[in-house]
Amino acid sequence: MRVLLIASAFNSLTQRVHTELRERGHEVAVQLALGDEQVRAAVERTDPELVICPMLTRAVPEDVWSTRTVLIVHPGPKGDRGPSSLDWAITEGAERWGVTVLQAVGEMDAGDIWASVDFPVPACGKSELYRNELADAAVEAVLLAVRRFQGGLFTPEPLDYARPDVRGELRPFLTQEVRRIDWSADDTATVLRKLRSGDSQPGVLDELYGREYFLHGGHPEDELRGPEPGAVIATRDGAVCRATVDGAVWIPQLRPRRTPGGPATFKQPAATVLADHLYRVREVPVSPAAAAGRETWSELRYHEQDEVGFLEFAFAGGAMSTDQCRRLLAAYRAAADRPTSVLVLGAARDFFSNGIHLNVIEGASFPALESWENINAMDDLVEAVLTTTDKVTVAALAGNAAAGGLMLALAADEVWCRESTVLNPHYRLMGLYGSEYWTYTLPRRVGEERAERLTAEALPVGAAHAARLGLVDRTAGGSAAEFRRWVAREAGRLARSPELTGRLVEKKRARAADEDAKPLAEYRAEELRRMHRNFYRDGEPYHGLRRNFVHKVCPAATPEHLTGLLGRPE
Repeated sequence: MRVLLIASAFNSLTQRVHTELRERGHEVAVQLALGDEQVRAAVERTDPELVICPMLTRAVPEDVWSTRTVLIVHPGPKGDRGPSSLDWAITEGAERWGVTVLQAVGEMDAGDIWASVDFPVPACGKSELYRNELADAAVEAVLLAVRRFQGGLFTPEPLDYARPDVRGELRPFLTQEVRRIDWSADDTATVLRKLRSGDSQPGVLDELYGREYFLHGGHPEDELRGPEPGAVIATRDGAVCRATVDGAVWIPQLRPRRTPGGPATFKQPAATVLADHLYRVREVPVSPAAAAGRETWSELRYHEQDEVGFLEFAFAGGAMSTDQCRRLLAAYRAAADRPTSVLVLGAARDFFSNGIHLNVIEGASFPALESWENINAMDDLVEAVLTTTDKVTVAALAGNAAAGGLMLALAADEVWCRESTVLNPHYRLMGLYGSEYWTYTLPRRVGEERAERLTAEALPVGAAHAARLGLVDRTAGGSAAEFRRWVAREAGRLARSPELTGRLVEKKRARAADEDAKPLAEYRAEELRRMHRNFYRDGEPYHGLRRNFVHKVCPAATPEHLTGLLGRPE
């Protein structure tokens, strides 16, 4: 079936729907909702049998939805309406929420219902919830709606608030006035709900040191306490800790409020933004091993189970700055020195990694130099994984990975990923050649020809497709928690395997043979020569593309590689 996706951005959910539909044999094209004329032209060009809008912030033109079946994915249960659905769910402490697929009509979110799926709401930020539980439910609902549409016998259900299963309501836009934290009265749980409801966008507007900032992200702290609520009492790896009336919370990122006529602002590590004010605030480090047993904020956690070490890293948005890469490298080296036989890498849920930190680079005094430092720090990390020969390394992808972050995963001996994972094995859309030893690891897995095609096509790859390509070794279904339990069980079996010793001997032999054929240093030097040109040569598109990404500048047109109907992947 020919399907056109109309979306405000080719974000994680849109990519997930794109890969899931193609995997089931549908021809899929994408049109960004940049304007009514572009949408009309895309409909005329692709002549879709069905239009699906996985993530849309503007109305579909009436002459499209009145002549075609257009399905809207709304992040709320049946009857829920309004632009801040998920924000309200977290703010009000909902234990369960839902996703509804409804038909586009003149009134927003009021069309007939094609499918609705509920999901649990764990204690986490909105963006993490969106990419995990909500995305899983949305895909289930979309696929159900598509099957019902194809069957031709299903009659969508009119919105009727008298029905007992219609528990949603029309909700207003969640304003900053509602989000605002009253540090003198709000307890930690309330502060966390407010912070988490807007962790990615729009943030929570607040005042620090006489200036207004948007606070992004919120994590509990189990030990530190402060003299007065709202005070900044500690820093750690770029985050700041603020006291509450009954505890404290960590805030990883801040965005200065834009002043009238001033430059656009963007998210950066909180301690970087407040650097001029923190000279009396102490840095309170925590080791990855200590963090694993505490309820505190840490990007790194390490624990062991029998003969398996688990090094967890969770970076906001999956981006890894120079400092974050170096901290992770130090933690990796410490974990590699432990007397384990298997080392598992990756977050318990959400992103694995998306590579270099474009926001930190954009905020640097010399972005080209920071780009260079960042890519070299990524290379150092990948090299450490590639040259570990005394244990089996496993990259466990509970969430998405892209660009250099995916190449970090490919440095491991085995790549295991959750069936919901979306991979983007390319750098082209940011105007980069790429490094992280990808010219060694990617062809090693999929062959030279396919590696060239994957990096040139710049399309998302679903888990099932990745397994067929050899990009990943194993996949498993279930929730993020179920996937993590599966990883622990299978890593334990690997550690106890009688073939483990022979496998490590073969791993050392193969690494030595590869080094003799072409040293890793040569791959790195060749890649970095190309990257140096990307960073420093006049006329290269990288700096402009990075700036547009960081400042969320809408593209002038939908990228051509998305506009054509694409069938089932190889």
